[in-house]
Formats: sequence, structure tokens, C-alpha cells
Amino acid sequence: MLNILWLIIAGLFFYYWWNSWKYKGRAMGLALDHCRQLDLQLLDQSMVIRGIWPERNANDSLVLRRTYQFEFTSTGEQRYQGQIVLTGMELKSVDFEAYRLPGSD
Repeated sequence: MLNILWLIIAGLFFYYWWNSWKYKGRAMGLALDHCRQLDLQLLDQSMVIRGIWPERNANDSLVLRRTYQFEFTSTGEQRYQGQIVLTGMELKSVDFEAYRLPGSD
């Protein structure tokens, strides 16, 4: 019986890990799109999860809200922080740290 419990726990862990890649990829794509629209460069293609919380979506269903942090640059000289929030697979917000505009010395 204990072996079945460990198998279920391992299966749930694997499912969470596998599913997390899907959400991280979605966040990366959305951040890249927003950076391109603002003529910014997403750095290192890295996306770091900063938090997971349960939340109700627009359909009143319980989903997870995931917050990811990324780095970008506007001039190629300095790194700035950005944050993207997903509610389920839907984009909730994208925030950029204040950054220097190219040619504004």
C-alpha cells in the first residue's frame, strides 16, 4: 500500500513538472512579443518563476496565477527587470521596470 502512495506522489510531481514547462513557454512567448513591440531585447531567454497562487479566473473557475520574472535591455548596456503574470494560460499583466530610451542621454 505504501508503494502505491509513493507512486501516486511521484506521478503528481512529474505531472506538475511537465505541466510547468507549458506555462513557462507561454510566458516566454508573451514576454518576447511585448519586448518586440516596445523595441526591447529579452535577455538570456530566461524566465524565472517568482510565485504561484490559486485564483479565480473570469469564468469563476479555480486556476493558478503564476508570476515570472525576466530581464531585458533597451540600449544593450544595462539590464532591467520585467514581470509577467498568467492566470491559467491567460495573460493578466506585463510590467517593465523604468528603462532608458535609446539615444536619450
